[in-house]
Amino acid sequence: MSFSFAQILKPASAIISIDLVWLADKPKIMIAIFFKTVPFFAIIGLGYFAVRRGMFTAEATAYLTKFVFYFALSAMLFRFSSSLSLGALLQWNFIFAYLLATGSIYLLAISFALLRRVPMAEAAVEAQCGVIGNVGFLGIPMLAMLLGPEAVGYVMLVLAVDLIVFSSLIVIFIEGSRDGSLRLATLRTVIIGLLKNPMIVSISLGLFWSAAKLPMPEPLSEFVILLGAAACPGALFAIGASLAGKSTERAQVALWLSLVKLVVHPAAVAASALLLFAVEPYAASVMIAAAALPVAGNIYILAQHYNVAPQRVSASILFSTLGSIVTVSVVISWLLA
Repeated sequence: MSFSFAQILKPASAIISIDLVWLADKPKIMIAIFFKTVPFFAIIGLGYFAVRRGMFTAEATAYLTKFVFYFALSAMLFRFSSSLSLGALLQWNFIFAYLLATGSIYLLAISFALLRRVPMAEAAVEAQCGVIGNVGFLGIPMLAMLLGPEAVGYVMLVLAVDLIVFSSLIVIFIEGSRDGSLRLATLRTVIIGLLKNPMIVSISLGLFWSAAKLPMPEPLSEFVILLGAAACPGALFAIGASLAGKSTERAQVALWLSLVKLVVHPAAVAASALLLFAVEPYAASVMIAAAALPVAGNIYILAQHYNVAPQRVSASILFSTLGSIVTVSVVISWLLA
C-alpha cells in the first residue's frame, strides 16, 4: 500500500508508488497526520470540557447524542450510500477478511475473560470492547478526510458487519446466559433491533435509492447535506461530553481491552486482509484504519441497559479514546508508508 502524503485528501484512484527517499521523511509524515487528527480530538476535548465545567448537562448530552444518531448521522449515511452501487460495495473477500480477524479477536477476548472466571455476560461485553470501534461517530468523518471520500463506502461496510454480526452477538450472549438457553424471543429482539437501527435503515434506504436510479431532487440533496454536516462536530462533541461522565473500574482490564482494540485488532485485520484474502490495497487500508478506532460508545449503553460491567466499559472507552490520539496517527502513517 503506497501513498504520498499530498494524496491524503484525494480519492483512492490517485494513489501512486513512493520511492525510498520518501521514507526518510516518514517522521514528518506521521507528525503531519497527527495534526490532521488534532481537530477531531480537539472537538472531543471541547465536549469533555463543557460537561466538566457544568456548561453541558448529562441530559443535554443524551439529547445531542439522539439528534446525531437519529438525524444528522442518518442523513450523512443516506447521502453517501445513495451514491454507491450495492454490487461494487459488496466485496466478499473484504467482508470475510474482516469477519475472520474480528471474530478471532472476539474469541481471544472472551477466552481471556473466561480464564479469569468472569460470568459469560461480562465476557461478551469485554469481547465487544475489544473489537467494536467508534466507526459511526468518529470513523466516517475522520477517515473520509484522511483517506479520501472513497473510504466512506468501505467504512460503512465495516459498520454494517459490526452492527449485524457483533452487536447481535452481545445481545444473544447476555440474554442466553441469563435464561440458560437461547429463546426465540431473544432472536426476535435482535432482528427488531437491527430493523429499527437508524444507521442500518439509512444505509439500506440509500442503497435502494441508488439501485432504483431514483433522481435526487435538489431540495432533498441540500437538506441531507445540511443536516449531515452537523453529524461530524455533533458526534465528536457528544463523544467528549459522554467521556466526562465515565468512571473507572478494574483499570487493568480496561487497559488490556484498550490495547486489544487499538493494537491487536488492527494487527489481526491487517494480517487477514493482506496475507489471507488479498484485499485490494486501498480497501484494506480503510479496513485496518477502521479497526484501529477506539471502543464504541454504544457498548456502554448496552452494558448499562443490561447492568453488565458498565464501569469497566466506560473505563475502556476513556482509555482507548485517549490512547487513540497517538495510535490512530501511527496506524495511518504506517498505511501510507
